[in-house]
Amino acid sequence: QVQFVTSGGGLVQAGGSLRLSCVGSGTTIGDSAVGWYRQAQGNQRTLIGAVSGGGRTTLTGSVKGRFAISRDNAKNTVNLIMNNLNPEDTATYYCNYIPPNPNAWGQGTQVTVPS
Repeated sequence: QVQFVTSGGGLVQAGGSLRLSCVGSGTTIGDSAVGWYRQAQGNQRTLIGAVSGGGRTTLTGSVKGRFAISRDNAKNTVNLIMNNLNPEDTATYYCNYIPPNPNAWGQGTQVTVPS
C-alpha cells in the first residue's frame, strides 16, 4: 500500500517554528517531484510548495520566505521547515506526489498556531 506518512506537527505559538517530515511508505520517491499540501478546517486542500527530483524548490503565496523544503532520497523523506508561523498556518499538512496519487494521502499532521 502506497502512503505518505507525515509527522512533526503540534501546537506552537505565533512566531515559532516547526519541522515536518514525510516518509514514503510502499513507494520510493526517487527522482519524482513531491509537494507539501495543507488543508485548513472548512477549506480545500491546497499545494503550498514542492521539491523537484533534482532538489529545486518552489513555495507559493503566504509561505514564501517563511517555509523551506528539503529532501533526502536515501531516507525516502521530504521535510518542510516552517518559520515565523502565524494563526493562518493552522491546518493539517500532507505530502504527496505532483500530481498527487489519490490513494497515498495518509493521515497528515496537524499544525495549530493559536491567535
